[in-house]
Amino acid sequence: MTDSPETIRLTVLGSGSAMAVPDRAQTGLLLETGDRALLVDCGSGVLGRLAGTDVGYEGVGTVLLTHHHLDHVSDLLALLKARWLAGQEHLEVLGPPGTKSLLDGLLDVHEYLDGRVDLAVREVTPGDDFSAGGFDVAAADTRHSLPGHAYRFAPVESGVAARDGPVAFSGDTEAFAGIARFVDGASVLLHDCSFPDDVDVSNHPTPTALGEALADVDVGRLYLTHLYPHTRGREEEMVDAVSAAGFSGEVETARDGLRLSIPVNGDSGSA
Repeated sequence: MTDSPETIRLTVLGSGSAMAVPDRAQTGLLLETGDRALLVDCGSGVLGRLAGTDVGYEGVGTVLLTHHHLDHVSDLLALLKARWLAGQEHLEVLGPPGTKSLLDGLLDVHEYLDGRVDLAVREVTPGDDFSAGGFDVAAADTRHSLPGHAYRFAPVESGVAARDGPVAFSGDTEAFAGIARFVDGASVLLHDCSFPDDVDVSNHPTPTALGEALADVDVGRLYLTHLYPHTRGREEEMVDAVSAAGFSGEVETARDGLRLSIPVNGDSGSA
């Protein structure tokens, strides 16, 4: 059964970080609309999580990268190989400038995979609006230790502009006014919130910093993701801190396997 273009089905494949924990794969989101699917980031463990979905890695021909840190790309070549072995002939990878060099470098190391599938690479820049995997996508700049993008999504056939799409994903970034403006109006936002408030960190937000940055935006439901081991057992505390700092929407921590059905013109969806 597939969803209509008026619905986005979102599955959190990986809600973890560069420091592995048993119950969280590294970053990966699966977005589906109608019979189309888009994988956003492909960190370690994501391929296995993807294999456990109805769409499987056979059904994901397009990958969109937020940035090139290892915990967002480490299963990318494994996905290419799995698709080749499954008889799939194509893979498209989109991402920030440097994505082609990343793929070229990976294939230089694993040259036996070069040419096994028809590999198409597209590079996108902040401010771009483009289509990928059945979705219209808008890109915005982030603040992180590598250049990267936040994204906002609407199904291609929904008639909704990408920049008004119901789903937004921050990638890895500090919380700041530019991201807040970009995600304003989203039904569902998945935002980096890697550490509790008492951890001194740059390049990622703490809950209070995130809540302050989002205090004036209209977002239906916020999911805290990219969670380091430091957050274990402190999830409720982090959720409360985001709200106490000024964010007025619902707040939850993301978890691997979380599934949401999000109306394109409606509320923040349901599991």
